[in-house]
Amino acid sequence: MRVARLWEKSGDTVTCLVCERRCRIPEGGRGVCGNYVNIGGTLYHYGYGRLSAVESRPIEIKPLFHYWPNSTALTFSNWGCNFYCPWCQNHHISFRRPRDDDIVYEPLELLKLASTLGDEGFSASFNEPTVNLDFILDLAPEAVRRGFYFMMVTNGYLTEGALKALLEVGVDGWSIDIKGCPGMRRALASVNHEVVYRNARIVLDSGGHVEMVYLVVTNTNDFEECVDWIIRMHLDKLGPEVPLHVNRYYPANYWREPPTDVGKLLEIYEKARREGIEYVYVGNINRWEYESTRCPKCGKILVARKHYRVEEFLLERANSKWRCPRCGHEIPVKGMYIPGKRWRITF
Repeated sequence: MRVARLWEKSGDTVTCLVCERRCRIPEGGRGVCGNYVNIGGTLYHYGYGRLSAVESRPIEIKPLFHYWPNSTALTFSNWGCNFYCPWCQNHHISFRRPRDDDIVYEPLELLKLASTLGDEGFSASFNEPTVNLDFILDLAPEAVRRGFYFMMVTNGYLTEGALKALLEVGVDGWSIDIKGCPGMRRALASVNHEVVYRNARIVLDSGGHVEMVYLVVTNTNDFEECVDWIIRMHLDKLGPEVPLHVNRYYPANYWREPPTDVGKLLEIYEKARREGIEYVYVGNINRWEYESTRCPKCGKILVARKHYRVEEFLLERANSKWRCPRCGHEIPVKGMYIPGKRWRITF
């Protein structure tokens, strides 16, 4: 265990300041995520280094399409979550709290493994990485110092203090989930969905890279008012150049609504583009034309993707910017393109 960085004390109770739930934890208790525990009036990160998975995976599967294209990231997760989405595909790790018998890793072990596997970066993913904050704050600066990038796949529900701490140590890639909107009633009704956009804006203002991911869950967050709210918030808070991934839901955990109708996904795709979002993608339907990047000015296909890998990369680099070779329009891509790299499952 490590003493946590972000908390405050009131008597024998401590308040965790890692995520926006701000759990008030009595002596001997744990927060909602199960990773932070009050021992003697001090908040400890009990889940520190207790990892549930470590493997090399392509950056496009996060999904991040405009960040270090065709690279691979050493992807790791721990246990627990600050949300308990009833449709969670990784519920076997997200719904399980860390335990004493879990394997414990030190940051140096992951650094050595990433180097051995030839990964370009790191990804905190699978479960909500915010609940592993102190481990990431130790690992990320060492990774960045050695030339790796560092990104997170997150629900974006962390405090501004936690977010700024991560940005300060070099976490500059963010795949942020949109769980829904204020009108939701069947699930996550107590969540303040505007926090996600607040945090995404902070990342952008700091020079970080953001892509938003909207998992369209049937009869849950797919109603017209919710779609309109998400598109409006995206344009008003983030801007037209920030990519939006509209992804298909499949039944998982104990949510048994049918898979998202593909026609519904394409309808949202067209609406988002019509309203002005320049880079909209449709995921989990295996159709390359909806996973490829087109120039928003002239329409040329610039990056063709298939099965989470880049098939063709036509962007030109000039003055440290990526541009369309036909019309010269600047395309927002952070990092370098890694040509010819194949995805290999390592664990």
